[in-house]
Amino acid sequence: MKSKGLLRLWLGGALFAMAGMAAAAGFTFQDTQGRQHSLAGYKGKWVLVNFWATWCPPCLEEIPDLIALHDKHKDTDLVVLGVAMDYRSGQQVKDFADQMFVSYPVILGTQASAAQVGALSGLPTTYLFNPQGKMVAYNVGAITRKAVESYITKK
Repeated sequence: MKSKGLLRLWLGGALFAMAGMAAAAGFTFQDTQGRQHSLAGYKGKWVLVNFWATWCPPCLEEIPDLIALHDKHKDTDLVVLGVAMDYRSGQQVKDFADQMFVSYPVILGTQASAAQVGALSGLPTTYLFNPQGKMVAYNVGAITRKAVESYITKK
């Protein structure tokens, strides 16, 4: 049974429903190239916000899937934003992203910028917003391209 405003959680590639309503949070980030990214600016597209760190093994495992997801969907229906957390320097994050061939925007995150989106209880943490700007899913732990594509094609 579908419920309006139902928050969903990914676990092991599957989505599970949780009680509660998802608030439509707005955010504005500046990426490492100086470009602004806001939830309002992506109205009409799915927006996946992924919080990660360079030292985090599950974060590193999901980067190739996030690259593939972004590259396939960026011009049509979904954008990926990567928010680096817990880093030594911005240059370290930029160099790492270049080495990993990250094609999606990378943001240098802070606790204050992360709070615009939601709580971080671990890394990686991913939030998914629908084309109307409402948070509809989140996941603590690694995600896959397949799980995200399966979710957005069913909605």
